Amino acid sequence: MIQIKDLKVWVADKEILKWVSIDFEIWKNYCLLWKNWSGKSTLSAFLMWHPKYEYISWEIQIDWNNLLELSPEDRSKAWLFLSFQNVPEIKGIRLSEYLRTIYNIHLKNTSTEVKELSPFIFKRFIKKYLEELHIDDRFLDRELNVWFSGWEKRKIEILQMKLIWPKYIILDEIDSWLDLDAFRTIAEMLKQLSSENNTLIIITHYFKILDYIDVDKVYVMKDWNIIREWWNELVEEIKDKWFKDL
Repeated sequence: MIQIKDLKVWVADKEILKWVSIDFEIWKNYCLLWKNWSGKSTLSAFLMWHPKYEYISWEIQIDWNNLLELSPEDRSKAWLFLSFQNVPEIKGIRLSEYLRTIYNIHLKNTSTEVKELSPFIFKRFIKKYLEELHIDDRFLDRELNVWFSGWEKRKIEILQMKLIWPKYIILDEIDSWLDLDAFRTIAEMLKQLSSENNTLIIITHYFKILDYIDVDKVYVMKDWNIIREWWNELVEEIKDKWFKDL
């Protein structure tokens, strides 16, 4: 469970989150809604420890561990994963080595006695995932996300999820840079990932993804704070009013 109590975040004296309190239980899916510039992406970036943010909080825990004491790498080891709104391109790092590194790190996180996979063994191991996602194995020799289309970047993110099976998956505007057909395919892939062993936190103002993934609770974020929370019925209310009177 992720528990956030009275979180205030600012950058260069500009307040960008105002005393936010919010919980995300394991085995449930959540949706964080409102229009742009409401603080949704700020919350996700803070959870992964963006270095530019200053903060005050009474408590932020992940599975009863103090999240504020964890580095970005340790937050990943704590099974927290962020799917970026704008996926970065990183030159000089081959996709295969990046994937093998994160897999081995999480593998060793489960048991210190487990042996790391060599480059040769890893290429054989990952082949089934490439086939499932229809990713050409030639992508493994390319630089990480460099000159990848938005569609290809999203599939690589899902490949990472399949490799490390994070418990808490934050999906920040995953429809960005996707045409309608690509979006439908990615949404279906995410639906298949959703299980009783993880939690999806969907950040969006595009309701279509909720046709594919069931959510248990909806939070409405406006002016850098949570203004409403309710079950899935709240989505239908907002669809009808389009954020009016909220």
